[in-house]
Amino acid sequence: MTQERFFTVGKLVNTHGLRGEVRVISTSDFPDERFRKGSELYLFHSLLDQPLKLKVASRRAHKDFEIISFQGYGHINDIEKYKGGELKVPESDLMELEEDEFYIHELIGCEVVTDEGEELGTITEVLQTGANDVWVVKGNRGEVLLPYIDDCIKEVDIANKRVVCHLMEGLL
Repeated sequence: MTQERFFTVGKLVNTHGLRGEVRVISTSDFPDERFRKGSELYLFHSLLDQPLKLKVASRRAHKDFEIISFQGYGHINDIEKYKGGELKVPESDLMELEEDEFYIHELIGCEVVTDEGEELGTITEVLQTGANDVWVVKGNRGEVLLPYIDDCIKEVDIANKRVVCHLMEGLL
């Protein structure tokens, strides 16, 4: 298990009440599926030598949080020590995506070229701004910020780690 890559789907930020429920800030695009009753998640925390496998007992949305309880952790004292931990899933549990969809980790390291053939560099980060994601590309022109919109991103080829973009006026 420890050889497999894990991806964060939420952060355990606080407890909620006395019955072992926790407040989780979700980083998943699929919270209904990821946190449904019976789902298995792995807790990573500095108190743990290895990830702790947890099974979701209940889940409900509350404001900007997911309120979750785990089987076998029915009291605040059972779970409080894990505040600040990250909930993750193994790569093998990632959701299947539609065609032309991809995970952020798949974009990191992709080479970016313009539709005119100029090499811009490599995607090093994806900023989630709300309106649209912004891809940070580092290369010979320094840092270039590319908005993930149809006018700018023309082709994404995850298999070959290559992205073709159109440099709109004002991006450089």
